[in-house]
Amino acid sequence: MKFVAALAALVTCAIAAGAPPAVAQERQPQSWPEVKCARYKTAWAEALSRRGTRGLGREFLDRHEAFIASGCTTKADVCPRSEEELALANIMVVAAMNAGTASTFPPFACRK
Repeated sequence: MKFVAALAALVTCAIAAGAPPAVAQERQPQSWPEVKCARYKTAWAEALSRRGTRGLGREFLDRHEAFIASGCTTKADVCPRSEEELALANIMVVAAMNAGTASTFPPFACRK
């Protein structure tokens, strides 16, 4: 549990730092859903780089990547089945909430 809490704190710091400031002429202002997705994508990358993918199934990773590729708009259908997947899902829920999104923003749900 200490590892999960520490990793969640590190991911939260990465989100809070945000992306480097963009030159105003290069980018249009982003909508709030785009900002949330960008923050979430950064947190996901940070969590994977620190934690790795050991214990994460292909379906879990593929469905999560599809969520991010959709601009974080697809229906929640990423089901954490292993202990490692559940730990990462918990980290991402905390990171998303710390980034200013609702706890329902992440794509984790088991429908069956």
